[in-house]
Amino acid sequence: MGRRFAVRAVLFDLDGTLADTAPDLGGAVNRMRARRGLAPLPIEQLRPVASSGARGMLAAGLGKTPADADYDALREEFLAEYASALDVHSRLFDGVAELLDDLQRLGLGWGIVTNKVMRFTAPVVAGLGLAQAPVVVAGDTTPHAKPHPAPLLAACERLALAPAQCLYVGDDLRDIEAARAAGMASVAAAWGYLGEGGDVRQWRADAIAEHPRSVLALLDVAGAS
Repeated sequence: MGRRFAVRAVLFDLDGTLADTAPDLGGAVNRMRARRGLAPLPIEQLRPVASSGARGMLAAGLGKTPADADYDALREEFLAEYASALDVHSRLFDGVAELLDDLQRLGLGWGIVTNKVMRFTAPVVAGLGLAQAPVVVAGDTTPHAKPHPAPLLAACERLALAPAQCLYVGDDLRDIEAARAAGMASVAAAWGYLGEGGDVRQWRADAIAEHPRSVLALLDVAGAS
């Protein structure tokens, strides 16, 4: 069966791991394109960069980067557009709801650690039906965002667990780097967006899961302490 992890909680990234939020993120940049007389881009084209938020969407949708003089103004425009419709088409990935139910049935804790700031995270989480999440750490909860370990360590503190007692699941290289820096085992969510980090097999994650339900098979519940 391969390596199994004796943990007491599983933490998850949000965008591209628990949920497909690309339709709403893409909708925001497509409204910006429409305002400029540009045709909408297919969500399938935008989905791979959705984990990078505004930066990824502005690069893919408008060809803009932080080096451009008008980037800050465009970023604010994008965030306003996103805030106006951020939980319309976002959905949990197939198998996620069942996985979370299984974790609770097994008496394991779980939580969300995302780089999305709380003013966007809270309504998205509520819209996904995850308001009962025991822990939600957003991109502005701590002074640093992933790949810094601070958000993961904050989640551990709230769960009253050591990092070694937790597993982090994410679809971006920075998720794996954050877990490693925090002293936490990591699982690469191969069903997700996979960001801009290249080949997931090169990320040095402790395991790769092809589907949300396959995360459960990685857990050694009997060995958890």
